[in-house]
Amino acid sequence: MKPQPTPVRRSVPLAIADDIRMRIESGELSPGDPVPTIHQLGETWGCTVGAAREAHRLLKEQGLVTGGRGKPLSVRQPVNQTLRSSARHQIEKDLAAQPEEERAKVGTAELETGISFEEIDYSSTYDVIPANVDLAEAFKVDAGTDILMRTYEARISRTGVLNSWSLSYLPVEIIGQNPAYMDAANEPWPGGTQYQLRTLGIEVGEMIDEVTGRMPTTAEREDWHMDAGVPLLVVRRISIDTTGRVVEVSDATFPADRTKLSFPTPLKPWSE
Repeated sequence: MKPQPTPVRRSVPLAIADDIRMRIESGELSPGDPVPTIHQLGETWGCTVGAAREAHRLLKEQGLVTGGRGKPLSVRQPVNQTLRSSARHQIEKDLAAQPEEERAKVGTAELETGISFEEIDYSSTYDVIPANVDLAEAFKVDAGTDILMRTYEARISRTGVLNSWSLSYLPVEIIGQNPAYMDAANEPWPGGTQYQLRTLGIEVGEMIDEVTGRMPTTAEREDWHMDAGVPLLVVRRISIDTTGRVVEVSDATFPADRTKLSFPTPLKPWSE
């Protein structure tokens, strides 16, 4: 689509930001190219320092540039994206049925990110919490029902940058049948949650992925080393067993610019 100016009566900062944005969209400014400095914008547009600074802020807010805090602004470089596909659910299910030596070889997170276990620092914490209204509705249980909440965090060892973060919720009534599954010291489990459920006689028959988006907090932006203007994707995964019972709910967050979501949908053929 041809670059278009913002269709409103524009302030000077917006006019400046629009001009630079359209130069980026048209390819006149390429990834890595410097963005005109506040001093240069003042000379070109005859504007105040405040107006030039506001134009820079608008460009950051749109996720078009990177820099600041003493570093000159430049056009954002494309980032490597991790493909997170719903096909992983079948991979996890198949893996859960394998002997431990097979289950221990690789996890689905490694398959998705392409980063080896040795390059990642993993941590997990377990807490038993009362189901709030949201979880009670998801599990179809009474509010206040005991839920095991597992927090999983993975950071790239050499940088400390957050690589993945998720919460997993399981009704204590289900997972508490095996006390070992209530103890974070036993992590990681080769084969993951589907293996744990399998040992309890539970087979997951359906997965539902629900995706929403939100802006990160300042703490999250620092943890993920995210540029301003980039939202987070929130993926809720609902695991349903073969009897129709919800057995796990998990919430994972990912920076939107580093994530590509794929939801393969096999379609049944029309009958003759």
